[in-house]
Amino acid sequence: MPTSIRLGTVILPDEPWKVSRNHWREAEDLGFDHAWTYDHLTWRDLREKAWFSALPVLTAAALETTSLRVGTLVASANFRHPVSFAKELMTLDEISEGRLTLGFGAGGAGFDSTALGQAPWSAEERASRFEEFVTLLDQVLVNPATSEFQGEFYSAHEARSIPGCTQQPRIPFVIAGTGKRGISLAAKFGSGWVSNGDSSNPLEATEQEHFMSVQKQISMLRDECARIGRDFDSIDRVFLASSRNEAWMKSASEFERLANMYQEIGFTDIVIHRPRISQPFAGDLDVYREIAKLTR
Repeated sequence: MPTSIRLGTVILPDEPWKVSRNHWREAEDLGFDHAWTYDHLTWRDLREKAWFSALPVLTAAALETTSLRVGTLVASANFRHPVSFAKELMTLDEISEGRLTLGFGAGGAGFDSTALGQAPWSAEERASRFEEFVTLLDQVLVNPATSEFQGEFYSAHEARSIPGCTQQPRIPFVIAGTGKRGISLAAKFGSGWVSNGDSSNPLEATEQEHFMSVQKQISMLRDECARIGRDFDSIDRVFLASSRNEAWMKSASEFERLANMYQEIGFTDIVIHRPRISQPFAGDLDVYREIAKLTR
């Protein structure tokens, strides 16, 4: 196993805290470098089942642990505003003593996008909101006394996020985006960039086809960093093994083989899901624990 690669886990917010707290404790005990949760109002096939809010869960997780980094993977603009979100993030960063990372993406066209009663956004509007949201969020967090911002979709007037983030100049952003605009945002604002592959790949796509897709994405990020004069090595490259990448969780040896492949093309971090009893992400907890041992 490559000793320099970092390992993270996603713990879905679908169980009561008296159960879930043990998962977060275990993630730290197993030696994971970071642990994440999804930020949705509800999610896919679990829409009619228990689903808890990301930021309170992360706050509780931060209080339950001492060294584990925690974060959203990922939040979006679907039901948030940059000014109020900045205040919540600043507070969570203080409570966690500087262990918060914000994973942020454009969001999808699912339940979250219409839950507040708004009309669905076009793909173009979604991408534009993504850019504007990240720009204003960065401004409010870096400048706790932001006076004015007037964009097409978001505005701020005498916004305050004092005293500012524990991590200076602000919490790290890990930007999700596999197209040109998302990768450009990651290169400009991100401490990291995250991909879970190419969602346009067919279900029957081969391992090599998935690999070639992310290899192309890494190349795009490298080119964009070069274009704006940023050191490519200054940005973390995170791969989230999602439901379309089930081979990652077959065995510890299979994980190790794939992790070596992905590190060779430039990924610095791999994130796996804590297995659930049923789909999505049904799996073997023993395999999960064996994988965690690989990076110790």
